[in-house]
Amino acid sequence: MTDDTRPQWDDLWTNVHLATLAPGTGYGEIRNGAIAVKDGRIAWLGPHANLPSKAQVQREHNGQNCWLTPGLIDCHTHIVYAGNRSNEFEARLNGVPYEEIARQGGGIISTVKATREATEEALLKSSLPRVQALLNEGVTTLEIKSGYGLDIATESKMLRVARKISTLFPVRVKTTFLGAHALPPEYKGRADDYIDLVCSEMLDTLVGEELVDAVDAFCENIGFTRAQTERVFRAAQKHKLPVKLHAEQLSDQDGSSLTAQYNGLSADHLEYLSSNGVRAMAQAGTVAVLLPGAFYYLRETRLPPIEVLRQHGVPIAISTDCNPGTSPLTSILLTMNMACTLFRLTPLEALTGVTRHAAQALGLQHETGSLQPGYWADFSLWAIDRPGDLAYAIGFNPHCATVFKGRVVDKNYRQT
Repeated sequence: MTDDTRPQWDDLWTNVHLATLAPGTGYGEIRNGAIAVKDGRIAWLGPHANLPSKAQVQREHNGQNCWLTPGLIDCHTHIVYAGNRSNEFEARLNGVPYEEIARQGGGIISTVKATREATEEALLKSSLPRVQALLNEGVTTLEIKSGYGLDIATESKMLRVARKISTLFPVRVKTTFLGAHALPPEYKGRADDYIDLVCSEMLDTLVGEELVDAVDAFCENIGFTRAQTERVFRAAQKHKLPVKLHAEQLSDQDGSSLTAQYNGLSADHLEYLSSNGVRAMAQAGTVAVLLPGAFYYLRETRLPPIEVLRQHGVPIAISTDCNPGTSPLTSILLTMNMACTLFRLTPLEALTGVTRHAAQALGLQHETGSLQPGYWADFSLWAIDRPGDLAYAIGFNPHCATVFKGRVVDKNYRQT
């Protein structure tokens, strides 16, 4: 007779050190640990010495003394786009003002033009290398925004490509509709009319196609007003979609407080965030997503109010903000280092910012982002001496392996 009380596990990882990142534990270090998986989820974890002696395991893996962390999460990207703006980067460094570049058809409108003209297949092909670069650094969850179409057909095309990525690669993709990203040229001088389109036909169509997980907007002097942003939030609310916001990047429009008012998942950028905005975010549980790549690339000098965020207990996530104009960054590890060197985050805050807090910024904090029983078995293995090493080195990738929903990902991004 068999003992039906014995644990039945699909996979068991041993000879690993765990950084669980569970709430209230710091790194949550368990040296000489083990972690068990059943049906794609974490079934057990703890010190190897505490392993249940009678557990039945189908596959056992030797972690080769690696550190094992939650799979990393890039919670703010514009990774699906067509075209290239390196010529603008060079022009700016040669003294051409951004306004002149924009008048010549550059800036976001050049990306919109290229993305509108690209076929769905071409758009997917151009996006895949950027996704692969992130997967090479242990990313298992990825947020992808639209916003380079600014019309129904192209926004739909971008979001379909984002959904397609999750079927081609072992990565969880959350899609965000960013129709209120910029004013398309055909609506010049008619911003309210364009917001009408975003809030009605555009959003209705994309929701009907089941392409939208959340709604975002760009609330800024060069973007959309607070009142226009609130109209977008109300439209999202009617569809029972969570909201987030590009807020306080260039000026204080009080967008963070508005986001908190609508129980937003996150407010992102935040260089000009006020104390009132911080308090509102803290009360609502809205995550502060910091984007050091854009800060670096634009040579900004005003820092987000890190210490005030800490004092009020606002969760801090960080992300690449991968986009063609202001952060062509596809390294989550470099993003962690930038967050420490530019924003003075600690290595623990940086790692938490691409795991547990990044998961919260996507509404996934009860499914992934830390190593806990019942969570998805998304984790990465690293040849490092301690978890803080992940934010330490520049241009060095100690990634050894990725496990997504319990299955090992091989070098061709297939689950085995």
